[in-house]
Amino acid sequence: MKRVLITGAAGFLGSHLCERFLKEGMYVIGMDNLITGDMRNIEHLMPNPNFEFYHHDVTKYVHVPGELDYIMHFASPASPIDYLKIPIQTLKVGAMGTHNLLGLARAKKSRFIIASTSEVYGDPLVHPQTEDYWGHVNPIGPRGCYDEAKRYQEAITMAYHRYHGLETRIVRIFNTYGPRMRLNDGRVLPAFMGQALRGEDITVFGDGTQTRSFCYVDDLVEGIYRLLMSDYSLPVNIGNPKEITIGQFAEEIIKLTGTDQKVVYKPLPQDDPKQRQPDISKAKEVLGWEPKVSREEGLRITYDYFRSLPKERLYEESNHRGFEGFSANK
Repeated sequence: MKRVLITGAAGFLGSHLCERFLKEGMYVIGMDNLITGDMRNIEHLMPNPNFEFYHHDVTKYVHVPGELDYIMHFASPASPIDYLKIPIQTLKVGAMGTHNLLGLARAKKSRFIIASTSEVYGDPLVHPQTEDYWGHVNPIGPRGCYDEAKRYQEAITMAYHRYHGLETRIVRIFNTYGPRMRLNDGRVLPAFMGQALRGEDITVFGDGTQTRSFCYVDDLVEGIYRLLMSDYSLPVNIGNPKEITIGQFAEEIIKLTGTDQKVVYKPLPQDDPKQRQPDISKAKEVLGWEPKVSREEGLRITYDYFRSLPKERLYEESNHRGFEGFSANK
């Protein structure tokens, strides 16, 4: 039985990856320090004899007994609320955490994949974004802690690949959504849905003309799986290229939820990207991958999930870990 270590396992994306790799017949070791993750995302996996969980911070020395075929480093705060409130932890998990796990991968002779991000492109001057675009990032701005952590993460991963011959993969993840997102994590989709469910006005940052491209989580997980199993070592964009403005998206959410909230506009946060759209030519060519789930279908599934939560969850997470007061249209 193949063994895989997945960091950030109790997070939104990490929990879906744990499920997928269990379905693939692997023994899954989940690891998370729970600073932004939630055990409720993986509690249904705990009885599975092929799953175990380590409550551990990867910025400290990481030891996992036994063989590891794959290491998937998906631990990191990933929303503006989180990484603007805990910038040092965000930098450390991208730098020290990646270094620790690369060392583990080298010792175990594991194949290693990192979750990079479209944020490495910053506020892009090239549209759509291709993997050979170097980006337009403010290293000392409020978002720099996340953007530069991910850029460093890519650099050290490629250094281990070139210098030590380590098998490495880099996935650049674009906006992703689906069940188990935190309702108030600062990202635009759960923010809009949470506001609709609570009967609040829909808050748009900026004038609503900035764009995003939303990929349903099952499609993303399929792309990540194919990349890990491929022999391609350079970065690959995984995301949905169907672009929409934030203003249009707010109207879609109001229509979906059947609510009559008004849209309220607030100033755009510093360095918030004005446009975001992946060029997925590389993913199509190398992995034979493209998204299958329409935004209409994915939004319905996600809304049904949020609507099924106990009412207290709608309010409980609005001050998650005390990270109130930050938001952005990520």
